Order: sequence, then structure tokens, then C-alpha cells
Amino acid sequence: MANIKISAVSREIQGRGASRRLRKIGLIPGILYGGVEPTIQIELEHKMLLMRLGNESFQSSIITLEMEGKEEEVLLRDYQMHPWKKQVLHVDFQRVSADKLINMNVPLHFINEELAPGVKIGGGIVNHVLTELAIQCLPSKLPKYIEVDLSGLEVGQSLHLSELTLPDGVEAVVTQKSEDTAVANVQVPRAIVEEVVSGDEAEAVVDGPEEDSDSENTKEGDS
Repeated sequence: MANIKISAVSREIQGRGASRRLRKIGLIPGILYGGVEPTIQIELEHKMLLMRLGNESFQSSIITLEMEGKEEEVLLRDYQMHPWKKQVLHVDFQRVSADKLINMNVPLHFINEELAPGVKIGGGIVNHVLTELAIQCLPSKLPKYIEVDLSGLEVGQSLHLSELTLPDGVEAVVTQKSEDTAVANVQVPRAIVEEVVSGDEAEAVVDGPEEDSDSENTKEGDS
């Protein structure tokens, strides 16, 4: 079910001081929770974890966590980064069960943008309203990403959640059943819109004085 493996060890000493000492020697404090097993404190190699976090699929895949001779299937649920250093401060993992539904945010991969009529013919640009989607599924059905085909979008048109083709066994999680969120749309670039508007205003200015001039001439004739 999982093809990503990482290693960790349990840790007994807790607290901010202990966490700082771990970071100084290249380790990261973390926590493992969920399922029927108790919550435990863990530590991982920082260099390995940082490299893994750079891989998009690591954040939306089932991970095999190897710890002290035992393997568990887990999800990355959260991690904290240093405000300005390229350093992971803490990480959270959640156990998963093969027969229990999980909720996860997975990335959206947009394809065929250049083929969309609104882009190819209309000169529009694609706006990604969403970059990830909240889904629910069994662990074995968890996709690494969801593909979104934009080849049919016209200028001013949006692709909505209801129009996505989701993998079998995967459902989108929405806050309201009636909600049909826009995922992407095609818009005319603002620079072009402003140019058109400016052109219309210029025409209005040119036309305006001619009418005023006729009015003034009429007044002079009457006088």
C-alpha cells in the first residue's frame, strides 16, 4: 500500500530544552498518534525529513514508518518550520487503518491549459482558484494528486468541483452539500482590459467636444 519509508525512534525525554538539544545534533522531535495504540513521542533525522518534505507526494501519501523493528502505516498530518531558517522544528504523524476512511488534502495537477480555447484563441490566462482538494477515501485508494483537465475552458468560464473526475472510491469533502466551488477559470489579462477601457474613454473625449461645439455655435447664432 505504501512506497515511501522513513525511520524514527521513540524518545523518553520531553520538553523545550530536550527538543532544542535534539535539533542541535541534527534530529527532529515529533509525535505519533491515532489508532488503538497510545500516542508516543518520536525523533527523526532532520536531513532525511527535510529532503522528504521537498517531495510533493510525501505530504499526500501513505508512509511506512519504521521504528524499533516495527512498521506502521501513517500520514503526515503537520509540521512546523523555523521562521527564516531551512529547518524543521516539529512533525506530527497519524496512524491509519486499512478499513477506516481518512480525510486528506491532495494537490491538484492542471493539464492542457495551453489547449483551452480561452487561452489559445481568446488570449486569456488561467487562474487556479484551488491548488489542493480535501478528499475522503480508504488508505488504499489515496491518490498522490488529482488531475484537472482545462482543455475545454472558454474566456470567462470556470471549471467547478462537480466537473472533476475523481478516482474510484474517492469523494470530495465540502462544507455544504450545495457548494460547487470553482476550481479554475480563464480571465482576460488586466492589462488588456485596461487598454480597452482606456481606448473607449479616449473615444468619448474626442466625441464630447464636438457636441459641445455645436451647442455653442447654436447659442451664438441665436444671439
